Amino acid sequence: MPPQRLRAIQKALMTWYRIHQRDLPWRRTRSAYRIWVSEVMLQQTQVETVIPYYRRFIRRFPSLSALASSDLEAVLKVWEGLGYYSRARHLLEASQIIARDYRGRIPRDLQVFLRLPGVGDYIGAAVLSIAFQKPYAAVDGNVKRVLSRLQAIDLPMNASASSRVFKHAAQALLDRDAPGISNQAFMEFGALQCIPRNPLCNCCPLRRLCKAYQSNTVKRLPNRGSRRTVPTRHVAVGVVYNRDRVLITRRAPRGLLGGLWEFPGGAIGADESARAACLREIREETGLSVTVGDHLATVRHAYTHFKVVIDVFRCAYQGGTVHLSGPVDFRWVSIAELDQFAFPSANKKFMHLLIRR
Repeated sequence: MPPQRLRAIQKALMTWYRIHQRDLPWRRTRSAYRIWVSEVMLQQTQVETVIPYYRRFIRRFPSLSALASSDLEAVLKVWEGLGYYSRARHLLEASQIIARDYRGRIPRDLQVFLRLPGVGDYIGAAVLSIAFQKPYAAVDGNVKRVLSRLQAIDLPMNASASSRVFKHAAQALLDRDAPGISNQAFMEFGALQCIPRNPLCNCCPLRRLCKAYQSNTVKRLPNRGSRRTVPTRHVAVGVVYNRDRVLITRRAPRGLLGGLWEFPGGAIGADESARAACLREIREETGLSVTVGDHLATVRHAYTHFKVVIDVFRCAYQGGTVHLSGPVDFRWVSIAELDQFAFPSANKKFMHLLIRR
């Protein structure tokens, strides 16, 4: 890229950012730990959603040592509702490693930082550039969109084969004198100006430097590639009552929704009714004998790679002792005590019905 064009892009972005940047809580701190927490939360999550979770998390865990000395259940409860729970688990694990092996200091060496759980190329570059002014370009979806239009990169934006091209383009445009501000300017520009649909080209400070604008291909870029069909899974769940208590089980700490509590249940088999699946799943998962009663709700929820439809039933305990197959823990709790445990959002969608009953 010609040096003159490079400097013009950098200057225009920095000027735009100074005027338009949002006042966000993690931009008021130089704490590498707090910047790291914010970047982890912002992965695949909107800024407006993150802000209250970030504030609550920092109140509960104001320092890396406070987080490292906590346990997974406490962390998941504060994270509850934010989704992508592996992020919370990895953040806790990484903080404990730093407290134990690095005297509580976040590594400034990129290769060392990348070895920590949950730290990938984006988190590594974002945290080290913003907190320590290390010259690494942070490439998220906003940055890819800006680059695809600015440089007319007609490659599938989310294809792994394209990542090297976007990373190289971002690194070339990074202002090495202020890499943290430069990265934030690119991301903010994509979030507010060069938005996915109907970008604000008429008032864009980069329009004379933007190859897509000059070639009238803005609407065609970025190239999002082909979209996969999202499958739908059908699940039956039972709220098992034993007098004034209900049974909750805890998922294994790894995998989808790892470490969260839920009501027992599972997939509905082919040619199986939801009611029959509920009875079977509870027996297989807990070893208990129950009767399946009222249908409480049908809940629909979307995850990243699939959707789920959940039929929820009120069940009555008949006999047996809990012997778990799959879950790692269980509790018999009152309805009032449910709020003490971290549940998936899909369960939260029908829990108000239990309180009402």
